[in-house]
Amino acid sequence: MEHPKTLYTKILGLQAPWFVKEVELNHEDGKLVVSVAHKGGCSCPECGNPAPRYDHRVRSWRHLDTCQYQTVIEAKVPRTECADCGVRQLPVPWAEQNSRFTVLLEALVVQWLRDASIEAVRRHFGLSWSAVDGIMQRAVKRGLARKEHQPLQRIGVDETSYRKGHQYLTVVTDLNSSTVQFVGEGHSAETLEGYYASLPQEHLESIQAVGMDMWKPFMNATREHIPDADSKICFDKFHVAQHLGNAIDKVRRQEQKGLLKQGRDILKHSRFLWLRNPENMDEVRWQRFSGLRNANLKTARAWAIRQEAMGLWGYRVRGWGRKAWMRWYGWAIRSRLEPVKKVARMIKTHLEGILNAIVHRVTNAGAESMNARIQKLKRRACGFRNTERMKNAIYFHFGGLDMSPATHTI
Repeated sequence: MEHPKTLYTKILGLQAPWFVKEVELNHEDGKLVVSVAHKGGCSCPECGNPAPRYDHRVRSWRHLDTCQYQTVIEAKVPRTECADCGVRQLPVPWAEQNSRFTVLLEALVVQWLRDASIEAVRRHFGLSWSAVDGIMQRAVKRGLARKEHQPLQRIGVDETSYRKGHQYLTVVTDLNSSTVQFVGEGHSAETLEGYYASLPQEHLESIQAVGMDMWKPFMNATREHIPDADSKICFDKFHVAQHLGNAIDKVRRQEQKGLLKQGRDILKHSRFLWLRNPENMDEVRWQRFSGLRNANLKTARAWAIRQEAMGLWGYRVRGWGRKAWMRWYGWAIRSRLEPVKKVARMIKTHLEGILNAIVHRVTNAGAESMNARIQKLKRRACGFRNTERMKNAIYFHFGGLDMSPATHTI
């Protein structure tokens, strides 16, 4: 059986001039302390030149538990006095700079954080909330520093709510890899411009399609920075369906008021039937909805207009698609249903962006899915104390980053 000093020398990856001086087990405190020392000459950690030892600082780091014992690494860390760089503290091979935890413990905490909340990880490891959050922040910082920015072809831009009171974050997603590329505070043109300004010109030119909703600040920022942006801005099917769904609901509410005055409650409790995809209805709901859609109702006409629009996304040629949408527009604008007419005018105004989505085969479903995942993350965390912590959590879980600490720092 190996001597404890030899064992921990291997576990911590120590090499001269570092060595394990002592391993002490305290049964009463349930703690195991590994004392590490440094012997021999020193070099300046900044320039690498030989430098005399100035003094030392006693420091400690939490390590992975040894069986049921909490394990702590203690060391007198030398500081050197370099003629060029001044006084500098030597790095240690078992922990990163400014961390109170060994790299092995941080790596395990990072692994747990991928599947559990900060609170759950805190309880499991017996750490404070701030300590676990600090590990997450350092992991994200490592990941962003290591990230190699490659040209992107298709991106999705969406907003996600941060907290009540119309506070939003702008999230840019790579639609090919489904990873978050940027998180910015607010949902103004300036926020998105901050992302575009961070990209070199050749990366801006490589972007072939930008999926977004019909939010003017996002459109303006994209036109300002992306070459030939009007042929690349794509308004996908989800947002068009959302606008038309809202129009159906407005027609339903208006019609229901009139019917109730006549003593007819045919539309009562039918809201979600009109908004649900018929393919996802069970037999009971389908039977009721089948009767409603075949009735002489304004809401049924609005629903039919929306269904026709949803069938126009199968075109591949811009010219044929434009003709089909203009025929649809003529039907919608003559429907005498004001909410539908309002959406029809909006669609006509943004028709080229819709045709871009059809031709490029771009859907913002990936960005919308990311939004849903972010909201689920926010609920699991019971909210975040500030914007920076939420941004860190988004990058941590959805950034596709390499965040694990190196096995040894030197």
